[in-house]
Amino acid sequence: MGAKGLQWSRWLLLAALCLICFLLPSGLGAAELTIPKPTARDKCPVCGMFVAKYPDWLAAVRLRGGSHVYFDGAKDMFKYLHDVKKYDPGRRPEDIQAIAVMDYYGLAWIDARKAWYVLGSDVYGPMGRELIPLEKEADAREFLKDHKGTRIIRFTDATPEVIKTLD
Repeated sequence: MGAKGLQWSRWLLLAALCLICFLLPSGLGAAELTIPKPTARDKCPVCGMFVAKYPDWLAAVRLRGGSHVYFDGAKDMFKYLHDVKKYDPGRRPEDIQAIAVMDYYGLAWIDARKAWYVLGSDVYGPMGRELIPLEKEADAREFLKDHKGTRIIRFTDATPEVIKTLD
């Protein structure tokens, strides 16, 4: 497959993921977004790190059947979402029921699809440069200013190309 074909297939995958997220229940209340703490044995499927060591940076995907996949930051979560089959053979994007990230200031789970993400800041996560998730736009703007961020994006803006800039 040529470079244009590969790029086109990535955009189709992202579009499919966005459609799935749109079709999932979007009115996630606090009770519905309850994500259990990862165990000491839970590993990020993208980088292999034990995620419980980094509770302030957690991200999670709830799968059909009630199981969870945990990540040591939003960056690895997006890598997983962009290529579920690579990181979790046997799973499909349709198996995803909820996507959550840890709000940087509140240290509470928030809906990843509704979060604001700051790029290019002077704050680093367990895997280096990271997207900083925040629940409120005002918090994202303040964080951007206070921590020399370069821009604020939303969930659908976190394309594979944007995520690659963080590696």
